[in-house]
Parts: sequence; C-alpha cells; structure tokens
Amino acid sequence: MNLEAIFNEYKEKSIQGRYITLDSIEQLILQNSEVSSSVIGKSVLGKSIYQLKMGSGPTKILMWSQMHGNESTTTKALFDFINFLTESPIGIQLQKQFSFCMLPMLNPDGAALYTRENANLIDLNRDAQDLSQPESKVLRKTFDDFQPDYCYNLHDQRTIYGTQGFYQPASVSFLAPSYNTACEINEVRSKAISVIVAMNNVLQNYIPNQVGRFDDSFNINCVGDTFQNLNVPTILIEAGHFPNDYEREITRKFVFIGMVAGFQFLESTANNLNNIEEYLQIPQNCVCFYDVVYKNVAINYDNKNIIANIAIQYKEEVIDSKFSLTAYIEAIGNLEGYFGHIEHDAKMDNYSDHLDNIPQISQKADFFIGKSLKIVNGLIKM
Repeated sequence: MNLEAIFNEYKEKSIQGRYITLDSIEQLILQNSEVSSSVIGKSVLGKSIYQLKMGSGPTKILMWSQMHGNESTTTKALFDFINFLTESPIGIQLQKQFSFCMLPMLNPDGAALYTRENANLIDLNRDAQDLSQPESKVLRKTFDDFQPDYCYNLHDQRTIYGTQGFYQPASVSFLAPSYNTACEINEVRSKAISVIVAMNNVLQNYIPNQVGRFDDSFNINCVGDTFQNLNVPTILIEAGHFPNDYEREITRKFVFIGMVAGFQFLESTANNLNNIEEYLQIPQNCVCFYDVVYKNVAINYDNKNIIANIAIQYKEEVIDSKFSLTAYIEAIGNLEGYFGHIEHDAKMDNYSDHLDNIPQISQKADFFIGKSLKIVNGLIKM
C-alpha cells in the first residue's frame, strides 16, 4: 500500500503552515456532513471546543490535538485522517471496526495566541490531576463519558531533538507513557507499545532512523500518564522536524502515515503484545540539534583569535497573524555532540557585526563571516 500516495489524495489542503487557529478549522468542522460535531465546552476566553465523532465499531478511540496551542502539526494530520476515514474505502472499513471521538483543538485560546499554555498561562498537560482549567475539565469529562479503549495524545516537539546513536532529526517521536513511578510495563501499557511498534515499522520505510522514543519518566500530572494509570492504553505522538520543513507540511504526512499504520495493526492483530524489545530498540530522543551551526569561526577576544562554533536557534512567533522565525545566537564554543539542521564551515574566517564584533548569547543572528558572507536572520544572504 502506498501510504504516501494516499496522504496526497486525502490531505486537507485548506489548512497549512504552523499558525492554525479555531478560525482555520471551524468551517471544516461545520461543513463536514459525514462527521457528527458538537461544542462540548468553552475555553477560558469563551472559544468553542469541538468534539467530532465518526465510526460505529466496537473499539473506541479518543484523540485530541493542540492541547498546547502552538503545536499544530498533528491538528493538520488529524483533518487529513478525517478525510481518509470518510472518503476512502479503507477508511470507511476502519469506521466499522472503530468508533472515533476527536477533540481537534483542545486549547483554542493558546492556538490564537500561539502559546503553549492556555489563556490563564497554565500548561494543560500538567493539569491532569488538579483539573483547574475549563479545557482540562472538558478533556477529562470526555474521557469519562466516552470510556475509550485507546487514547491518542497528539503533540509537536521542538527542533532540538534527534535520535540517540543516529543523530538524525527526530521527525516523529512516540511514547507509551508510564503508569507508575517504576515505569513498569503491564498489559495496558503493552497494548500502547504494540501500536507504536507497528507505526514505527512502517515509518522506517519513509524516515529511517528519524523516529524517536520520548523519555518515559512518570508524572501523574501529565494527561497521558494519568490515562495510562487509569488503565487505558495511551499513545503519545510528537511531530518533529524534517530538514527544511519549518512549516511542518512534510512532517504532517509522516504523522498521517503513522496513524493509518497503527489503526490497520489494531484492526488485524490487536492482541499482539510480544514486542516490548522492539519498542525499546527505538532510539531515545536526545537534545543534540540547533537550527543552524557555523563551524570554525574566528572570534577576536582581546586581540586573540579563538576558533569556535556558533549555534543559532529560531524563536517561533506570530506577527500580524503570520508565523515567523527569528534567529538568535544560542551557544558559542566547541559544541561537541551537537549538530545543526543547517551547517556551514567558516574555515576560520573572522566574525564581525554592527555591535562590538563579539557574538553574544541571545543576540539576533545578523553578522558577517569574513569579507564575503553576510548572515541575516541566521542564514547566509545570497
């Protein structure tokens, strides 16, 4: 099966980029007659939180995205998946096996503000026990009422993550959250692990060595850990960075492919729990990337040239309703064990800028290397 071709056929082309708000998806929700939609709650600022239901099968699946408002890639992939479920023969067949309940934007206030937190500056993924926020209460009530057989917790991760041992970008990462402080594996967690292994096995055909496994330290305040603790297999999907894909239009494809592969596995072999070792062989996520690294730059300190590497990291912002990347100097030094998604060898040419010709942490990444290279917003200006 050519899952890439299937993605291209059912991709929801009306939403793209990183700045996805309730306005971006509300019409999609309301105009889709194949999906049962309802407003099941309101955010802090009174924005609607939608629930989408489809399918009539015995296995109940709860999925939610944009719990963190600035993590929109999985929201795009979720709508791609909805198109697949409602329009493709394979998707229609899956609806006979599964009943889906989806919250495609749990944190609409954070989405509008492009922030991780909600409007009260609370991280909803640390509010699973206190349930202090209206959005947290909506998710928990949905969980209690729907009584899912599996949960899918959908997120984005930063560009800093790579795959340990391979040091490739972690374009997609997975986690079967722990259910206790000992991080033990019981039958419930094994079910989540089996789905992750199935997704990883397929994704290796598309992004070999670019699938990571997130740290499983237990935190009962996190939603995934709480639901796993309540004996519901929970799968965390983190959409990460693919080279030159800061809009994450390529990554959404891999999330979609993983979703389809996982549900096909559940449809056919849901009781296969003998692949814990395969799960543990998925390389762990490691912090090993900067967005851009300039290597072997000569920096003049007190009339003495020091050869160092300069690392650049982008700050993601929304300016005038448009997604923007602003580059800042993040680190200076040997930077052993770190890589750049983009790297340039300065070959010991001199650093200079419009300030004091010495790079500083948190300084905007506008500078010169030698007499010919001008760096603007972190990149060589051609």
